[in-house]
Amino acid sequence: MPQISNLVSDPRNVALLQALQEDPRQPVTKLAASIGMSAPAVKERLSRLEETGVIRGYRLDLDPKALGWPITAYVRVRPVPGQLSKIAELAQKMPQVVECHRVTGEDCFIMKVHLDALENLDLILDRFLRYGQTTTSIVQSTPVPLRAPPLPAIKGKTR
Repeated sequence: MPQISNLVSDPRNVALLQALQEDPRQPVTKLAASIGMSAPAVKERLSRLEETGVIRGYRLDLDPKALGWPITAYVRVRPVPGQLSKIAELAQKMPQVVECHRVTGEDCFIMKVHLDALENLDLILDRFLRYGQTTTSIVQSTPVPLRAPPLPAIKGKTR
């Protein structure tokens, strides 16, 4: 199996990833034409990028507001001794928690939560307060929405 570093140092793979970032739904034939390769060769490259975890999947980007979740909050949790695993388990079970990260520092977890109404924030927080202390920040706006990490530079090209 090829090493990830070899895959992302290949200029054609980087060009393929750039094309996918622009339009992940485009057919393989269009991807192939955009990077000057045959469709079977591009399919093989895509398979290798998926197998090695460079491409982890193709995601559907849903608008929480359009789905009735107009409020986004970040909740930090500082567990009491012995309750660390319970917080992760609870976060996994709650559909309103769309991200949960174990982090360094005084707080052990940072979670992104979507709410249908501000008054329902207490319902979420109360469940976590059994296991530790919470600190909450309500999102006012998102000047930089979720985006992919930067791709390696293609030799001979600047961004």
